[in-house]
Amino acid sequence: MYLPEIFKKFVEEHKEIATAYKRVGELCAQAGAIEGKNQHLIQLGISIGIGSQGGVRSHARRALDAGATKEEVLQVVLLSMSIVGFPAMIAAYGWVLECMEAREQQGS
Repeated sequence: MYLPEIFKKFVEEHKEIATAYKRVGELCAQAGAIEGKNQHLIQLGISIGIGSQGGVRSHARRALDAGATKEEVLQVVLLSMSIVGFPAMIAAYGWVLECMEAREQQGS
Protein backbone atom coordinates (compact mmCIF):
# COMPACT_ATOMS: atom_id res chain seq x y z
CA MET A 1 0.00 0.00 0.00
CA TYR A 2 1.29 3.45 -0.95
CA LEU A 3 1.77 5.92 1.87
CA PRO A 4 3.27 9.38 1.44
CA GLU A 5 6.68 9.85 3.06
CA ILE A 6 5.40 12.70 5.25
CA PHE A 7 2.68 10.42 6.62
CA LYS A 8 5.24 7.69 7.37
CA LYS A 9 7.40 10.25 9.17
CA PHE A 10 4.43 11.48 11.19
CA VAL A 11 3.50 7.92 12.22
CA GLU A 12 7.10 7.16 13.17
CA GLU A 13 7.49 10.31 15.27
CA HIS A 14 3.99 10.37 16.78
CA LYS A 15 2.88 6.74 17.12
CA GLU A 16 0.29 7.34 19.85
CA ILE A 17 -1.40 10.18 17.96
CA ALA A 18 -1.35 8.17 14.71
CA THR A 19 -2.87 5.17 16.47
CA ALA A 20 -5.60 7.30 18.04
CA TYR A 21 -6.33 8.96 14.67
CA LYS A 22 -6.64 5.55 13.00
CA ARG A 23 -8.94 4.34 15.79
CA VAL A 24 -11.22 7.37 15.40
CA GLY A 25 -11.51 6.58 11.69
CA GLU A 26 -12.37 2.95 12.48
CA LEU A 27 -15.03 3.98 15.00
CA CYS A 28 -16.59 6.43 12.52
CA ALA A 29 -16.66 3.68 9.88
CA GLN A 30 -18.48 1.36 12.28
CA ALA A 31 -20.95 4.00 13.51
CA GLY A 32 -23.60 3.51 10.85
CA ALA A 33 -25.07 1.46 8.04
CA ILE A 34 -22.97 2.69 5.08
CA GLU A 35 -20.72 -0.08 3.81
CA GLY A 36 -17.01 0.29 3.02
CA LYS A 37 -17.10 1.00 -0.71
CA ASN A 38 -19.67 3.74 -0.29
CA GLN A 39 -17.86 5.16 2.73
CA HIS A 40 -14.76 5.66 0.59
CA LEU A 41 -16.75 7.12 -2.30
CA ILE A 42 -18.26 9.64 0.13
CA GLN A 43 -14.86 10.39 1.62
CA LEU A 44 -13.53 10.84 -1.92
CA GLY A 45 -16.18 13.48 -2.55
CA ILE A 46 -15.37 15.23 0.71
CA SER A 47 -11.66 15.16 -0.13
CA ILE A 48 -12.36 16.74 -3.50
CA GLY A 49 -14.44 19.41 -1.76
CA ILE A 50 -11.60 20.43 0.54
CA GLY A 51 -8.96 20.12 -2.18
CA SER A 52 -6.99 17.41 -0.42
CA GLN A 53 -4.73 15.73 -2.96
CA GLY A 54 -3.70 13.09 -0.43
CA GLY A 55 -7.30 12.42 0.55
CA VAL A 56 -8.43 12.16 -3.06
CA ARG A 57 -5.66 9.71 -3.88
CA SER A 58 -6.17 7.69 -0.71
CA HIS A 59 -9.93 7.36 -0.97
CA ALA A 60 -9.85 6.64 -4.69
CA ARG A 61 -7.45 3.75 -3.99
CA ARG A 62 -9.42 2.59 -0.97
CA ALA A 63 -12.75 2.74 -2.82
CA LEU A 64 -11.30 0.62 -5.63
CA ASP A 65 -9.85 -1.82 -3.06
CA ALA A 66 -13.32 -2.04 -1.47
CA GLY A 67 -14.94 -3.00 -4.77
CA ALA A 68 -15.85 0.28 -6.42
CA THR A 69 -15.52 0.32 -10.19
CA LYS A 70 -13.40 2.85 -12.04
CA GLU A 71 -16.63 4.26 -13.44
CA GLU A 72 -18.06 4.81 -9.94
CA VAL A 73 -14.91 6.56 -8.75
CA LEU A 74 -14.79 8.79 -11.82
CA GLN A 75 -18.48 9.62 -11.47
CA VAL A 76 -17.84 10.92 -7.95
CA VAL A 77 -15.17 13.19 -9.42
CA LEU A 78 -17.49 14.41 -12.17
CA LEU A 79 -20.33 15.02 -9.70
CA SER A 80 -18.09 17.39 -7.77
CA MET A 81 -17.86 19.85 -10.67
CA SER A 82 -21.18 21.59 -10.05
CA ILE A 83 -20.30 22.08 -6.39
CA VAL A 84 -16.55 22.79 -6.26
CA GLY A 85 -16.07 24.07 -9.79
CA PHE A 86 -14.17 22.94 -12.84
CA PRO A 87 -10.60 23.67 -11.63
CA ALA A 88 -11.02 21.61 -8.44
CA MET A 89 -12.77 18.82 -10.31
CA ILE A 90 -10.12 18.62 -13.05
CA ALA A 91 -7.31 18.54 -10.46
CA ALA A 92 -9.06 15.64 -8.69
CA TYR A 93 -9.68 13.95 -12.05
CA GLY A 94 -5.94 14.02 -12.73
CA TRP A 95 -5.06 12.68 -9.28
CA VAL A 96 -7.55 9.83 -9.62
CA LEU A 97 -6.35 8.92 -13.12
CA GLU A 98 -2.77 8.83 -11.83
CA CYS A 99 -3.84 6.44 -9.06
CA MET A 100 -5.66 4.23 -11.54
CA GLU A 101 -2.68 4.16 -13.90
CA ALA A 102 -0.34 3.25 -11.02
CA ARG A 103 -2.68 0.42 -9.99
CA GLU A 104 -2.71 -0.91 -13.55
CA GLN A 105 1.09 -0.83 -13.69
CA GLN A 106 1.23 -2.74 -10.39
CA GLY A 107 -1.27 -5.27 -11.67
CA SER A 108 -3.97 -4.50 -9.05
